[in-house]
Amino acid sequence: MDNNAIKKVATIISASWIYTADSEDRLLKDYSVVVDANRIIDLLPTEKVFESYEASEVYSLSDHIIIPGLINTHTHSAMSLFKGYADDLRLKSWLNEYIWPAEKQHVDSKFVKDGSMIAIAEMLKGGITTFNDMYFFPQSTAEAVSETGIRSNIGLVVLEFSTNYANDPGDYLSKGFEFMDSCRENSLITTSIAPHAPYSVSDKTFELIGTYAEQLGLSIHTHLQETQSEVQESIKKFGVTPTQRLSSLNILGPNLLAAHCVHLSEQDLDLLALNNVYISHNPSSNLKLGSGLADLSSMIKRGVSVSLGTDSSASNNRLDIFEEMRLASLLVKGKSGNPEHLPAVEVLRMVTIEAAKALGLESDIGSIEINKKADMVAINLDSIDLLPSYDPLATVIYSAGRSDVNYVWVDGNVKLKENELVNIDTDKLKFLAKSWQTKIQKI
Repeated sequence: MDNNAIKKVATIISASWIYTADSEDRLLKDYSVVVDANRIIDLLPTEKVFESYEASEVYSLSDHIIIPGLINTHTHSAMSLFKGYADDLRLKSWLNEYIWPAEKQHVDSKFVKDGSMIAIAEMLKGGITTFNDMYFFPQSTAEAVSETGIRSNIGLVVLEFSTNYANDPGDYLSKGFEFMDSCRENSLITTSIAPHAPYSVSDKTFELIGTYAEQLGLSIHTHLQETQSEVQESIKKFGVTPTQRLSSLNILGPNLLAAHCVHLSEQDLDLLALNNVYISHNPSSNLKLGSGLADLSSMIKRGVSVSLGTDSSASNNRLDIFEEMRLASLLVKGKSGNPEHLPAVEVLRMVTIEAAKALGLESDIGSIEINKKADMVAINLDSIDLLPSYDPLATVIYSAGRSDVNYVWVDGNVKLKENELVNIDTDKLKFLAKSWQTKIQKI
């Protein structure tokens, strides 16, 4: 080929395997991804790539599999500073007796910035390139996102009661919309309205949120039916389950992402499926808080789109999507008695393209396809812990862990290189974590 026809690009990444998560679920062998201007511009056999392209950065990753960037669809990043603060408690006691009082004493914009920075470092090391957040002082989370270069959907949290951040629902929404307007030009940040939960948000506020979401084209992110006591209290107070209550308030729909959904009746499941609600399944947090086991088989059987979340470090202690993937697959097999349920490829879709759909970002991320943004992860399969590897996708789900993540790219920019974070001072973050640990005392 004439050298004049060779196109200069930013990056070429070649690997032994590439899992695309596209509509055909292609697993490509000895292929290369070509990246320029933050997007994937080509995907072709490695033996042909240098006939057409010349790159400023070239990665030749033998014995690696490249997958789309992993998406964490439910977390509260700043709560990394409460990691290990209140373990081995039920959700109600955990919230009322420890977390909410500690938040009242310590949470401010600096707490959120520092906690988010620590959480983002942990997530990037584990291959998470996008996280769906719900917490106070969203501007501080946005600052951490901008400094680190990760991608985030940041929730505009709403509660009935006052916190250090806002006084009442109107104040939460006003501050949230002001934040939303301030970050419109930031390509790494999108927003949603995040009413905390049906037990902490009134009918009137939910109706207002529904109106705003429809008028502004925003999604809604909330906790839903996480515990049995939550369901029982809703029936006692409203005569219906939280899901049925949200249905009567016209909140259920394809713009709703509901986290947990552990205790759902058949009617609840039917309502969620009928209204095309997205569910974020959080197996580790559900188990650690003793909330129970979500009926993932019934969700999938009804065609409900399910993604995975870690919840916060305060209720999980790990922002580790690899652990959630393996656990989700094993739990559904064990609970259903059918080992064929939730095979590896379906689990990977839950943390890539299905998660992107849940956040309304599927046109930009979630799969490795031409014209999509270059959010990708390279996993090193050349480890005694992972070999032999007969099926690379099964190896990723059942054998690999976040320590096997060797490279991470967000928007085409390398964020983890040879297992080391790029442009993030981990020593500084460790100092911040220890400083907050000294400051935060149990109440």
